[in-house]
Amino acid sequence: MNSATVQDPRAGRAVTLVLACLGVFVAYLPVTTVSVSLPAIQRALGATTAQLSWVPDAFVLPMAALILTTGVWGDVHGRKRVFQAGMAFCALGAAIALTADSVQVVWAGQALSGLGAAALLPTTLALISHAVPDHRERGRFIGLWATSLLASLAVGPLIAGVLLDHVAWRWIYLLPIPVSLTVLVVAAFLLPDSRAPHGRRLDWPGQITAAVAVTAVVYGVIEGGADGFGEPAVVAALVLGALGAVAFVLVERRSTSPMLDLALFRSPAFTATALVAMISFLGLIGFFFVLSLYFGLVQHLSTLEAGLRMVLVSGTSLLVGIPVGRLMHRVSARVLITTGLVLTATALLTLTSLDAHTSYGSLAWRLVLLGLGLGAVFAPMTASAVSSVPHHLAGMAAAGNNAFRQVGGALGPAVLGALLTTRALDALPGHLADAGLPAETGSLVLGTARDQGLGAVAGLDLGAATGPALGALGDSFLDGLRLCLVVSASLVLLAALACAVLLRPAKPVGRPSPTAADSATSAPAPTPARRLATASAGGVAAPDAVTERTQ
Repeated sequence: MNSATVQDPRAGRAVTLVLACLGVFVAYLPVTTVSVSLPAIQRALGATTAQLSWVPDAFVLPMAALILTTGVWGDVHGRKRVFQAGMAFCALGAAIALTADSVQVVWAGQALSGLGAAALLPTTLALISHAVPDHRERGRFIGLWATSLLASLAVGPLIAGVLLDHVAWRWIYLLPIPVSLTVLVVAAFLLPDSRAPHGRRLDWPGQITAAVAVTAVVYGVIEGGADGFGEPAVVAALVLGALGAVAFVLVERRSTSPMLDLALFRSPAFTATALVAMISFLGLIGFFFVLSLYFGLVQHLSTLEAGLRMVLVSGTSLLVGIPVGRLMHRVSARVLITTGLVLTATALLTLTSLDAHTSYGSLAWRLVLLGLGLGAVFAPMTASAVSSVPHHLAGMAAAGNNAFRQVGGALGPAVLGALLTTRALDALPGHLADAGLPAETGSLVLGTARDQGLGAVAGLDLGAATGPALGALGDSFLDGLRLCLVVSASLVLLAALACAVLLRPAKPVGRPSPTAADSATSAPAPTPARRLATASAGGVAAPDAVTERTQ
């Protein structure tokens, strides 16, 4: 391509921002709409706790496994095409889940929606990075992108709550269909396209080993929580996941066009944000999973009542994200993220005092504190990941940060669900005995909980023993919930420590010169040595390193 055909990357950036924000809104909408609907889905489809864990994981797992590949595909074949494909898969997945009559069909719809989200997340960030070359101005745009993500998490519980109070659970999947199709059509006419420097190509060995590692680990954790971690299939899955991770590292080290350039980890800032992204989403998505079960199984709230409580977390994060985006140029990302993580851990620890009779007011301030902490983390975390590496690696850094985020999101329900189930089942016999239930009734309750999941106990008709049995179930669940909260808080504090030690401010960069885009068309792709040297410095490449081109 000659320089005469190269457009100003800032052309059409308003359209790019709007469509990118709508794209990430659609991508994340299933996260909280489905989370608060899990008790209703379980009752309607008769799903076990392990099967229920796969409902959110069927969505998050394709995101984690394929997000790096879709980022590379956009770099090579054009981000506009990948963006449109992502919107189409989101619409198709929602349509399948909308018509589901079994939990397996819900998994299929969730998986297709997750594939669409995998295409949208790195592509939307890369489109914004291309449209806004100046790194300081780009931080504000990425803040708006992160705000859209949080807005999706905020309105999801309310949408699900209103719908489930009036219609069947399946209608939570309706909204993404018209929104996706509308954005798809508008993007065809108005969205500017862009690609990364020539020299990029798909890394199939890296993709295969990454997908095997992520899928095997998540499968092993979910099934281990349900059947025990000593089961041969679970052990085999975890071993396969570990081997897949080792193979991925070896493959990427030898690849001439790696899907995830390991030189990125020479930047302490990128390493810190990757760790924070994985841990924060492990806690967030896992917390939404167990909290929705707490509202349903322990407090016996309707979906709308549960949604109004959960929106306190994401709604506060959304409101906090706006001023935090403005503060990013005045306060260092290390201070913002570390402070946010400490607040998040504090909120999680205060939630350990929850019981079956915790009032709305007593719960509200804890959830608001949690949202405050998370809101201080998301925008600077993403912006730091992108700005801490050379500009020509910004798209890969964005995809890598998203990948770690989704790995954490996939592991969240799996890890916390396994901890919750294991601890609750261990505690249940003691609570049943304390409730004074006959041994025969206690055995029936315990057997039902182990074979069909904790939620199945609520459907038992035990006559006069029903109330005490549900009380014992609630107390057992709270034991598991408290363990999940302590583990989550410990991980968040570990991430805060890593952030405080590793995160360093990126070197400032001026606005690219007017001729930067023209020189980019004939510039060779950066060599591995140049990538490694620049990333090791933890800074951002000079303006002449900007090598993106447009269609």
